[in-house]
Amino acid sequence: MSSHGNNLETLDLRGQQCPYPFVHTRLFLEDMPLGSMLRIIVDNKNSSVNVPKSLDAWGQQVCQVQQCDGDLWEIIVRKKTNEQS
Repeated sequence: MSSHGNNLETLDLRGQQCPYPFVHTRLFLEDMPLGSMLRIIVDNKNSSVNVPKSLDAWGQQVCQVQQCDGDLWEIIVRKKTNEQS
């Protein structure tokens, strides 16, 4: 589910429907140190919109959202807070 390289971890959430992509992303980010970067891969349009929106509302920094190949989207986020709310 994750890989290491260039200080950017990858969370592959293909096949998951909302709200699970955000739930898995949040749990993954909670274990990462502040300032860490995470690349999230999703394969549905709803997740490509809802995950960044939820991350932003949580206080994380969404750096990039782009459609990369057909039905795949890449979301890059930097962990900015440890807030649990």
